[in-house]
Amino acid sequence: PTRDLWAGFPQDYVSLLHQWYCSLGQCCESGDCRITNNITGLATDLQTKLHGQHLAQSVVLKAIQGFINNPESNKPLTLSFHGWSGTGKNFVARIIADNLYRDGVKSECVRLFIAPFHFPHARLVDTYKGQLREAIRDMVLRCAQTLFIFDEAEKLHPGLIDAIKPYMDHYDNVDGVSYRRALFLFLSNIGGATINDVALDFWHSGQNREDIGMEDLEHRLRAETMESQG
Repeated sequence: PTRDLWAGFPQDYVSLLHQWYCSLGQCCESGDCRITNNITGLATDLQTKLHGQHLAQSVVLKAIQGFINNPESNKPLTLSFHGWSGTGKNFVARIIADNLYRDGVKSECVRLFIAPFHFPHARLVDTYKGQLREAIRDMVLRCAQTLFIFDEAEKLHPGLIDAIKPYMDHYDNVDGVSYRRALFLFLSNIGGATINDVALDFWHSGQNREDIGMEDLEHRLRAETMESQG
């Protein structure tokens, strides 16, 4: 309850009501108890629970910490995780959700889309576009910081990607709504072969797997993704 609303009531009554309201988990110092942004917990979980993924550990932490610490960011944060099924993409997405939101992936501020489940029919792509735009807009209006996860992103119809591109770009707002405090995670099964080839190249040259940097993967992953899209 705001103080303006209760200005005509005794202060003791307002304080008591405020304490009761907050005991229900509806308010806190951050202004929205649904959002925790536990960067220390994120760093710890990435370090202790994620094994053999040194790039994910460093890149994810740096990107999210930079985004959280810069409330004036001029665009949303977009991250893309690649690799074969079972390599930890969903696990990392869950770690992110668990540390940024009180209720993790079940939070009202987190939305998971599974491409073949939510958008199964190519003939309905125009309908899906409207539904996806509306879902993103509604959540951004409800939450000060939102997380959208797209699983099996390689199966998203190109039209759906085009539909949400404006929300991920450098715009102050789209149709009067700012999306600059949104996070978009794309989990793609494309790239497993490329990652494996790079790791083998490093092994053959006597280098450690931990020496692989983003510059060794980014261009080749982009090429494989573009090739898979025809």
